[in-house]
Amino acid sequence: MLELSHSINPQCEHLQGDMRTIRLDRLFDAVFIHDAVCYLTSLPNLRQAFETAYAHCCPGGVALFAPDFTRETFQPDTSHGGYDGDSRSLRYLEWTWDPDPTDDTYLSDFAYLMRDEAGEVSVKSDRHVLGLFSRSQWLETIAAAGFLPRAVPCPLNEIAQWTPEVFLGVKPAQ
Repeated sequence: MLELSHSINPQCEHLQGDMRTIRLDRLFDAVFIHDAVCYLTSLPNLRQAFETAYAHCCPGGVALFAPDFTRETFQPDTSHGGYDGDSRSLRYLEWTWDPDPTDDTYLSDFAYLMRDEAGEVSVKSDRHVLGLFSRSQWLETIAAAGFLPRAVPCPLNEIAQWTPEVFLGVKPAQ
């Protein structure tokens, strides 16, 4: 993924690290943790990521966290699509569901049908276990990391169905 991103965005610095523990020894006016934050499936891990963001924010800086869902906004869903290349094709189905509404996770199962150059079709599946926390858990955990927390409605657009609001953490100016 880093290699692809670098080919698309050669002007950007690319670093590999764990969002819970990386330390860059630099401060930024803003830190953004996009929907990859959904891969954190426990509150302690979520807090570690927020503490990492806090460690990288200048005083008065802001961190933006953009989960796909909160417990209150989660809705099971399916989506599908595909791509036809010159000699290969792909179709996919994504099924997002919560088998246990009493825990802090949900599942996103993917099925892929891939046709190769010879016309042979293979099928693969992939399961993603993702974190699902309540709005209050997000705000409390952001505050526990040292930020002043805020929930901000996401403007209506093509991503609003997954992210109806985002969370901000403002690092107090010292």
